[in-house]
Amino acid sequence: MNIQNPTAKHTADATTVEEGLAIQEAQAKYDSAFATDVAMQNTLLTPRFYTTDFDEMDAIDVSSVRKEWDDLIDEMEADPNKGHFKKNEDWDQIDWDGMEPQLKKEFIDFLISSCTAEFSGCVLYKEMKRRGKNGDIVQLFQLMARDEARHAGFINDALREAGVAVNLGFLTQKKKYTYFRPKFIYYATYLSEKIGYARYITIFRHLQANPEHRFHPIFKWFEEWCGDEFRHGEAFALLMKTDPKLTSGVNVYWIKFFLTAVYATMYVRDHQRPAFHKALGVDPDWYAHEVYTKTSKLSEQIFPITLDIEHPRWQRGLVRLQKANVDLANANNFVSKIVAQARAGAAFLSLLTIPAHKHKAPDNVRLEPVY
Repeated sequence: MNIQNPTAKHTADATTVEEGLAIQEAQAKYDSAFATDVAMQNTLLTPRFYTTDFDEMDAIDVSSVRKEWDDLIDEMEADPNKGHFKKNEDWDQIDWDGMEPQLKKEFIDFLISSCTAEFSGCVLYKEMKRRGKNGDIVQLFQLMARDEARHAGFINDALREAGVAVNLGFLTQKKKYTYFRPKFIYYATYLSEKIGYARYITIFRHLQANPEHRFHPIFKWFEEWCGDEFRHGEAFALLMKTDPKLTSGVNVYWIKFFLTAVYATMYVRDHQRPAFHKALGVDPDWYAHEVYTKTSKLSEQIFPITLDIEHPRWQRGLVRLQKANVDLANANNFVSKIVAQARAGAAFLSLLTIPAHKHKAPDNVRLEPVY
């Protein structure tokens, strides 16, 4: 194990993913079976752990994007967020026992889901770093794994205040892994990072303007969090830029599928947390449209299409999908379950068949965050 900073006591100060995970392991004795059980769930709406063809990823040649690549790596090596993701004097004390019960339930679910998603990225990136021999690729994934380990550790700190936390080491060993081909990893992870940026920055800016709705201090840390998410998305844009086939031909249909699936999943999941969004002072439909608009604009850097989120069938399809998901969750017999699944499938197909907007991606894919 390569630990470059053995005096670090917090994941925020860890300089390698190995060090951050070692700190997490030492804290695992405080973690709860409840939070870990929730994180272990595998459904269409819960974060998954992924594995892939690491040899294929290791063979990537970044020569065609060398200048942009080196600039990004230099930015990540500078480590602008080292030491940031830990509690300080800005961390307000929260009365968890006095929190409205439904809000507490939904917020804890949000934190567990976010922690699992961040750690999912950490596990994938760390494995690529461990297996790889390509210096460029290994360096990138080491840096991204470092960031994700910090994020997951910070969320777990917040969960421990509520008396729960996720045993991340247990997840690594026991959670089911889903195999995705590398190109699907690129599409899904790029969108995950960019939509994560859009989600967090939208909440952060909203709470800047409406601080009375900031019911937990973790939201104060979202701006710097967005910086990491944005840089990770930039990395995957460059990886896709190295092979034009990934964003042309039949792969455009795969891009459309992943765009639709990621947007739809976000909509359904967010509508499962009405008390959470009410406390934030955010209408979930407004929030979804804001996030889709930002993500669509960002994804123009590499994808040749964007979804038509203003199409009359778009919002109707999302609502139909969300209602079918509610009925599926409440189904108490085989027939009602099958009917709800069919309705959900039809709603998703309706979304998927909305014609997309086409455009030409720029020669230089690098962006700077402006929201």
